[in-house]
Amino acid sequence: MPVMRTIFLQTWPVSISPSSSASNCFSVKFSVSCCSAASPVTVVNGNVDKKPLERNEVRLGLPSKGRMATDTLDLLKDCQLSVRQVNPRQYVAEIPQLSNLEVWFQRPKDIVRKLVSGDLDLGIVGLDTINEYGQGNEDLILVHDALEYGDCRLSLAIPNYGIFEKVNSLKELEQMPQWTTERPLRVATGFTYLGPKFMKENGMRYVTFSTADGALEAAPAMGIADAIVDLVSSGTTLRENNLKEIEGGVILESQAVLVASRRSLVQRKGVLDITHEMLERLEAHLMAVGQFTVTANMRGSSADEVAERVLGQPSLSGLQGPTVSPVFCKCDGRVVADYYAIVICVPKKALYKSVQQLRAIGGSGVLVSPLTYIFDEETPRWRQLLSNLGL
Repeated sequence: MPVMRTIFLQTWPVSISPSSSASNCFSVKFSVSCCSAASPVTVVNGNVDKKPLERNEVRLGLPSKGRMATDTLDLLKDCQLSVRQVNPRQYVAEIPQLSNLEVWFQRPKDIVRKLVSGDLDLGIVGLDTINEYGQGNEDLILVHDALEYGDCRLSLAIPNYGIFEKVNSLKELEQMPQWTTERPLRVATGFTYLGPKFMKENGMRYVTFSTADGALEAAPAMGIADAIVDLVSSGTTLRENNLKEIEGGVILESQAVLVASRRSLVQRKGVLDITHEMLERLEAHLMAVGQFTVTANMRGSSADEVAERVLGQPSLSGLQGPTVSPVFCKCDGRVVADYYAIVICVPKKALYKSVQQLRAIGGSGVLVSPLTYIFDEETPRWRQLLSNLGL
């Protein structure tokens, strides 16, 4: 049976309500429902004391809907970790390449909450979601902090007209004489933890927050709020609704990340091994994105002489230097090496320039192929993870 607890929290002098004025402090009363009696959670002074769950499967939480969900599945597929879902209406699936792993499709905020409660071991969500719903919980540990999709920023935006027309920085906003105890700056947001935290850290004294979901850009025009705190990608929606970002108003730069429960990594069998394999596959694929292998034949008197010619060109150094190997052919009954094969790795933006430079120093028969993976000797993020875990 679910276990219910009532908790009282007291926080800094910033009010959060649908319509409220600033006060010295406020209390929030709410209930926390644990997932089950088998996964007991005790909350003391905001800290979660969680006993390890009695289960053998490792659980990975993935977003269930939207662009983040699609991009996450695409990335895993590119890493040869395709998610197999027998029934699209089911919330549980598997990755055949990772034995003993269950995939659970959840709302991003629920992924974070269930990592904290111990009902999930790993998750892929946006960094903004971790910071908003994890609220600095030390059990959450970033395994990979840059999966290179879902890029956005959590930002404060104000109207570009009226009393805000000449306001272009957070400092100017804070110094506006309009804000008082009786008439605070009204901010609409769905980020009720990060928003007030940011304002307090930046010395905004007269602020009140109202919670809202969706279409926040309309709030200032409707007179519901003076400003908004919301996720911004290109900024087009803000501009089309006569809103602007201001200097110093970016709260958080965000993208998709792989996050884990520290407790699970240390205590649950198999979590660390699965994390290691996922991390290696992700790193190898992301490192290879936009990289090409270029192969060419070149006449030369020796491998050293050819290498010297290649390294004399600025775009032909490759990842660690070019690979130069002899190309053998039969001439007058003898096996000789008149040509040498050059193999280098170049980024997409330098591809054509590299081909031109190879031709200029005698390269011919140039072959180009995209890279799928670049496996390093050991991924730095794995070493960092072990260090963070004290292992």
